[in-house]
Amino acid sequence: MKRIAWLVALFCTLAGTVSARDLEFFFIDVEGGQATLIVTPSGQTLLIDAGYGPRAGRGGDLTITGRDPDRILTAARSAGVERIDYLLITHFHNDHVGGVPDLASKIPIGTFIDYGMPLGTDRMATNGFRAYEPVRDQASGHLQPQPGDRLPLKGLTVDIVSAAGELLTKPMPGAGQTNPACKWLEDFAEDGTENFRSIGMVLQFGAFRFADLGDLSGNTLEKAACPRNLLGEVSVYLVAHHGNYDSNVPALVAALRPQAAVMNNGVIKGGDPESFKTLRAQPEMDLWQLHQSRNPGADNAPDQFIANVDEGTTSFWLKLTAKEDGSFQLINTRTGFVKIYKPRPVLSN
Repeated sequence: MKRIAWLVALFCTLAGTVSARDLEFFFIDVEGGQATLIVTPSGQTLLIDAGYGPRAGRGGDLTITGRDPDRILTAARSAGVERIDYLLITHFHNDHVGGVPDLASKIPIGTFIDYGMPLGTDRMATNGFRAYEPVRDQASGHLQPQPGDRLPLKGLTVDIVSAAGELLTKPMPGAGQTNPACKWLEDFAEDGTENFRSIGMVLQFGAFRFADLGDLSGNTLEKAACPRNLLGEVSVYLVAHHGNYDSNVPALVAALRPQAAVMNNGVIKGGDPESFKTLRAQPEMDLWQLHQSRNPGADNAPDQFIANVDEGTTSFWLKLTAKEDGSFQLINTRTGFVKIYKPRPVLSN
């Protein structure tokens, strides 16, 4: 009996040791906004955006008060998280920053990361910032990074590649290759909102790399990939701007060459048919979705790759676990479907 108890204890210890070396992502469904919770190997937490805040529905009723913060908290509890060490706000639209005041009242948040303040010409951002700023001002820390800066997380690197309308001017290490896919570019004018000012980041844990470019779109995305690939290849790509038409830049996807792409779309938000066409055609890449798109012409991924398939009442997340060797797995918590990805050799220059 003593030997059995010892073996059980040893197994638990080894399991805990293995787990401690892993990097975890929780892609939380906030119906076409963003909320991505990252738990680092050292136990630090980084939350990228906080979903929607209160929004008036028909007749003036607040239809989603507390919905997205509660979904974030549910995922956080599943991860054993009791504190958000860093909260990165990609930009100040309500679907990214709106949930912050409610979330901050329910879980401690340490350092806020953003690009300062909106330009003032985008009413969506102005309204979002008005509710967000007083919460940020009460925080213990505030970082305002620029492209080329690195966030102070332990055991991995998080490099800022875009912020406040500025983009990296030099390729990241291992990047800089001429991109042959740049022969086919479409001129995407900016949409006049704060989207083009989004904070974009590339996270690296050993051989595993992850890119989240917020709501960057159009010509800004093209500049990240053309004429040279400034970002390099990644393991996983969070599809920019929810897979809207203006984020459909085939040259960028070809440059990143992800093994998996995650689209944070909603029932009808994001998930443009042209974006689906580009992503589904990418060789050796799986598309995962936080929601089944019901937009006409949407070529959704197979059911096992989609976290939610209803009208927006459920909130299953996609969980990603990555190892330093570049291998990772994705789990659909609705179906239990798991896919394991082996490390993939990097293409030579």
